[in-house]
Amino acid sequence: MHTILGLDIGGANLKAATPDKRAVAVPFPLWKHPEKLPAALGELIAQFGEVHEFAVTMTGELCDCFETKRQGVEAIVTAVMNAARCWPVRVWGTDGHFHTTSEAKEKWETVAAANWHALATYVGGFNRTGVTLLLDIGSTTADLIPILDGQPWGEGSTDTVRLQNGELIYTGVKRTPLCALLPAGETAAELFATTRDAYLLLGRVPEDPIDTDTADGRPATRHFAHARIARMIGGDGTTVPEAETLRLATLAAERQFSMLRTSVERITRRLWSHLYSSLGTRRLAVVSGSGEFLARDVLGQARAGYEDVYSLADRLGPAVAECAPAYAVAVLAQERPL
Repeated sequence: MHTILGLDIGGANLKAATPDKRAVAVPFPLWKHPEKLPAALGELIAQFGEVHEFAVTMTGELCDCFETKRQGVEAIVTAVMNAARCWPVRVWGTDGHFHTTSEAKEKWETVAAANWHALATYVGGFNRTGVTLLLDIGSTTADLIPILDGQPWGEGSTDTVRLQNGELIYTGVKRTPLCALLPAGETAAELFATTRDAYLLLGRVPEDPIDTDTADGRPATRHFAHARIARMIGGDGTTVPEAETLRLATLAAERQFSMLRTSVERITRRLWSHLYSSLGTRRLAVVSGSGEFLARDVLGQARAGYEDVYSLADRLGPAVAECAPAYAVAVLAQERPL
């Protein structure tokens, strides 16, 4: 049996999936340990048994351990090649094609930060005659991707352009510092707490006492989330009442929600303007990512008008949905054999 493994190599996590819906995600702070990437990939790949082909996408090239994005792409591609040994490796590009490893290094701008495009290309198969909005909210960023007749239809392909036109928003439900969402001058401009702490206090995400990937390295529980948010106003878990940290958590969540809703409404208006050139009239929204709960809320309150809303977690299962871009490149590689 020919096994294709999709890899999504980010700055904070490594994700892998196969077309038959086996998926694994592991935390890996690439910006701290770039030299350990080949070994980390080797350990991840080993969990899938014998693999005969690799399909790759990435965002980790933006990590500041690399002097340039080109250097980041080259380092990531080389690491995958080392981990893959003799098996073929293909890298997805924002031009809608796979590239060999040598092509990927040469066309680094095309393969850099292309995981959103791979996911949108896969999701495009849900609606070939109409318009689709893919709202993917992860731990760090949110992608708002317009799709026309099954093809990604964004106004830009690079992170820089996508940030400028609102198709990429650097806000997520886990790693975004709360100081980016709370009023300047009233709270500390310091990485004391993140959005995960806000959603822990608000009961939107489950506690995980084993997980210490937090601002202070203490467990991801409500108790420690309260203490982390208390530091945002110069206090600690014993000097600041929980009513106050709940207020700050609510304020941060409302600011993030408002930011996302405004962008969804703006991109939706742009999508409706493309309906006249579409092959059909169906209007579909697809939500995905670890922040799918927030994506659903935003679509529910935005002035949208989508006929259907699909959940990748419902369609693929939570484990595969968490690794959606990796699954997408695996499926795309299967559909486009070597």
